[in-house]
Amino acid sequence: MTRSPARTGASMAVAAMLCVQLGLAASVGLIDDLGTSGAAWLRLVWAGILLLAIVRPRVRDYSREALVAGTALGVVTAGVTILFMGAVARLPLGTASALEFLGPLTVAVVRSRGTGRAWALLAAAGVVCLTQPWTGDADPVGVALALGAAVCWAAYILLTQRVGDAVSGLGGLAISMPVAALVATFVAGPGVVDHLTPQLLLYGLGLAILLPVVPFALELMALRRLTTGAFGTLMALEPAFALAIGFLALSQVPNGLAVAGIAFVVAAGIGAERSGSRHEGGDPRLEERAAVDVVATGSDELEAGGGDHHPVAGPGVLAEDRVDHVGVRLQQ
Repeated sequence: MTRSPARTGASMAVAAMLCVQLGLAASVGLIDDLGTSGAAWLRLVWAGILLLAIVRPRVRDYSREALVAGTALGVVTAGVTILFMGAVARLPLGTASALEFLGPLTVAVVRSRGTGRAWALLAAAGVVCLTQPWTGDADPVGVALALGAAVCWAAYILLTQRVGDAVSGLGGLAISMPVAALVATFVAGPGVVDHLTPQLLLYGLGLAILLPVVPFALELMALRRLTTGAFGTLMALEPAFALAIGFLALSQVPNGLAVAGIAFVVAAGIGAERSGSRHEGGDPRLEERAAVDVVATGSDELEAGGGDHHPVAGPGVLAEDRVDHVGVRLQQ
């Protein structure tokens, strides 16, 4: 039985969220050695290097629109990473994630209609239960950093979908991640280099795979299958994951109201998964792009052939050409 695009996209989004929260929990030791901005910088630099090595993009093969969108995505990626790492250093992981979720929530409310908006509002109620802003215990600087990350995350969702639609495979990330690394280097790099050791470099490489390389790739593919509204609602699960991982890995114990908040956001996530497919309208170009991702996961069945390099998706590029491109690229 073939899985629906919405369910596949939702599974990718959930896997991405788990990677993000595990990566953040594992970054605590790196923060102790390099500081919040230094830890973010090291992860982004390694991610940029890895994606350049894997994808090997050629600028002339991208449209101007794809380059502009990819560059903008890189800037907001650096912003959300650095700002959120600063928030995590001052707030419990679950609280920081809940505040950051206000960005995806705004996208979900604005972009959703009918039952989709109802799921977004249920998710908002769950986040309030998780955050419990009336307690007044949150660090104000941490709150400001988390809200800044929320703005960047909202822009990240919209730009990721645009880049995913304009560029096939992981070509979009091969633009955005090196840009994010450059922005992070400008912000934090000079004060970190002197503190690096071989052990920290290796640690940073492992963390970069867990966060951001794997989750950002999964989110890009998920947004090819889900509406931005449904994706934003699904992101309500992230504070719940953060609370669970904070409890298991960092001994941050939630209260009963926070547990009720988890139930709300899980219900909202299930509702979003059932109603959030982008393919219900039957756009064949979107299905062709999804097929490219399937081919990429089964590259051992492809044979490299002639064909031109076509990283840019569009009406002028046949689906067969994009499949040939992925097969050649994966076997190089």
